[in-house]
Amino acid sequence: MAEGFFTKKQTESTTRPDGKVYSCASCGLYKHANTPKMLPYGNFKKGILNIGETPNKTQDIKGNSIHHKGLLQQTYESLGIDLYEDCLNINAVNCHTTQTPTNYEIDCCRKYVLEIIKKYKPKLIIILGDSALYSLVGHKWKKKLGGIHKWRGFIIPDQDYKCWICPVYHPSFVIRAEKEVETIWKQDLKRCFAGINSNAPFLQFFPYVKPDIEFITDLSILNDIQSNIVVIDYETTGLKPHAKGHKIICISVAVNENKCFVFMLPKKRKDLKPYLDLLKNKKIKKVAHNIKFEDAWSMVRLRQKINNWHGDTMLAAHIEDNRPGINSLKFQTYIKFGIVDYDSEINPYLQSDAKDGNSINSIEKLVNDVSGGKEMLMKYCGLDTIFTYRLFLEQIKN
Repeated sequence: MAEGFFTKKQTESTTRPDGKVYSCASCGLYKHANTPKMLPYGNFKKGILNIGETPNKTQDIKGNSIHHKGLLQQTYESLGIDLYEDCLNINAVNCHTTQTPTNYEIDCCRKYVLEIIKKYKPKLIIILGDSALYSLVGHKWKKKLGGIHKWRGFIIPDQDYKCWICPVYHPSFVIRAEKEVETIWKQDLKRCFAGINSNAPFLQFFPYVKPDIEFITDLSILNDIQSNIVVIDYETTGLKPHAKGHKIICISVAVNENKCFVFMLPKKRKDLKPYLDLLKNKKIKKVAHNIKFEDAWSMVRLRQKINNWHGDTMLAAHIEDNRPGINSLKFQTYIKFGIVDYDSEINPYLQSDAKDGNSINSIEKLVNDVSGGKEMLMKYCGLDTIFTYRLFLEQIKN
């Protein structure tokens, strides 16, 4: 957590996040390649960066990444994109390898990929397959990354790279797979390129809007809420409220997509009354990401029924796309808004070693024993409601 003036996350290298040395010397692939550290190729006229896996044998011998009318080039042409005139082409690993690159080899080469992105500032990055996905996202995504089957089809406004990224299947997988995979692949690429030739709005990259997260101790301000929809979120000592010793630690109420109020749970019920009145108010609609959580904790620990539930963004995300592992708020926040890893410092305290759903986590240790821990938790709780509100607004557009 906090070390001196900076947190571990703030001082962590993007190319050496775990402190290991990643270099060409430690990787060693360059020793066996005809064209070591192959350079990017393409004229980049439309600002598209393609990231593949590794140079194949022919490319290694010839010294460039020209595909000579392969499936990728043919498909791009059918969509109005010239693979070499309109794009810049690189790989997750810049030296030829006879097998699928290991994560370590990709880690060693990532700094070159990031340098290319920083230098050329692409409008759109096409991530071709698992290796490219790990190269571009793997070092940022602290949870289980999953494969390209989980990520394909999304157009992500990545706030670190300041551009749109589109994970799709690698063409070599498409060639080996059934015909329906090629159909899906072409549909994904068509969506990725939709704004390139038509100057559609999606290519207008909108930077992250910093929300107003207000920490409050006097809850009477909740009596003045004008919004007819609010998002609520609890940070608690565990998943289920029923076991002895469980508590709600802090609460956030978002009144719109940019403003929320966060407070520690008052010790006296009379001080909580404005919030309880909000929950009772049938005129104000309530939204949460997994409403059964907030509903159960309110009933058991606050002894208050929540009136007028209006939306569950987790359920809506599942209805939009029922692939496993994608309806969590953190995943949805990244694919919709390009914000990744805002919970890494808090998450260890929300976990418990016990597998029992009634087990108690370490959240009170964070609040009581870690310098600035209470503020960190409250900010995290506030961001949960802000991103849930923004997600809700996106979902009701569809």
